[in-house]
Amino acid sequence: MARDTELAEIKIRGRLWNTLPKRADFLRISAAGVRRVTPGFILQAAPKGDAETRVRVGFTASRKVGNAVARNRVKRRLRALADKVMPEAADPSRDYVFIGRGEALKIAFAAMERDLRKALAKLAGMSS
Repeated sequence: MARDTELAEIKIRGRLWNTLPKRADFLRISAAGVRRVTPGFILQAAPKGDAETRVRVGFTASRKVGNAVARNRVKRRLRALADKVMPEAADPSRDYVFIGRGEALKIAFAAMERDLRKALAKLAGMSS
């Protein structure tokens, strides 16, 4: 368990959030059923199971998005979005998963940022 946390810390590279280290975390968040759908991504959230103080975020994109190049581009855009918005707008008592959609490559970054801020505000108003 400590090793997974150490690996997640190594991946930070100056980011103010941690990555989700295990597939079980992605499944737990998906099972929580709290999500907001936007044209560029789906944002899922679930309460944390531990006392970690940093926001934890995971990223995924299915093959429906496109080939590997397209999926990686979508995830890079989502990571940049998380870098910009999550530290100040996300609730640190929750874990988040971004699921990339094909439209994420066509939408302006400012529109995606606006969508993320709205989604986070709606999730903050919900009790889960």
